[in-house]
Amino acid sequence: MEPDPPLAATLDRLRALLRERGIHPRDVLDPHSLSAATALPEHTVRALLEGRRPPPDTVSERVRTRIKTLADAHLAHTGRPMSDLAAHISRQLGISTYWARQICAGQKMPSVELLHGLVAVFHIDQGETFFTRPAPQALHHTLQHLLTTLQPPTNPPPTPPTPSTPTHHNDIRGIALRQAHDLPPEHWNVLNATLHALLQLDDNETEQ
Repeated sequence: MEPDPPLAATLDRLRALLRERGIHPRDVLDPHSLSAATALPEHTVRALLEGRRPPPDTVSERVRTRIKTLADAHLAHTGRPMSDLAAHISRQLGISTYWARQICAGQKMPSVELLHGLVAVFHIDQGETFFTRPAPQALHHTLQHLLTTLQPPTNPPPTPPTPSTPTHHNDIRGIALRQAHDLPPEHWNVLNATLHALLQLDDNETEQ
C-alpha cells in the first residue's frame, strides 16, 4: 500500500522546516515521543515515519490498543500501580475495578458511554476520535499541530531584539508563546523535544 498522502506531505514540510533551521529531523521526529503523543504503538509510528503503512486493524483493536498505551504511559509517568488507576476509573465512571482493569489492559472494549468518560479521565482534547482514528490520521493530526507551532505567522509583527537576550532565543520563544497556549496536553512531549533541540543548537552556535 502507498503511504498516506496527507501524512507524507506533512512529513515532507516538517522535515524541510527542520533542515532549514539546521536540525536533523530524527532529533525531533522521535518515535518514542510521538508514540506518547498519539497513543500509537512505537513500532507503528516508526513504520509511518519510514513511509510504510501499518497492518490493517479494526476500530475495536485501535480503541483497545490506544487505551492500553495511555494507561501504560500513565503508570510509567506516575510510578503508581494499576490498582490505583483502576480504582480512579471505577469511581469516575461508575464501573467495577475489575472491569476498569480489563479496559486499561486492552482486554475489553468499552461502550461509547465509557469511552466518552475515558476522554475526561485521560484529559484528551480530541474527543472519542482520538481512540478511533486510523494510525496515519492520528499521526498526521499530531504532526500538523507541531508544524503549526514551529511555523511563524505569515506576517509576524516586527519585534526588535533586546540587548540581553539572543535573537534566536526570541524567535523560538515567540513562536511558542504565539501558538503553544492552545496546544493539547498530549502534544507537549513533542513540542518540548523540538524546543530543546532548537535551543541546544543555538547555544552550540553561540559557544563556537
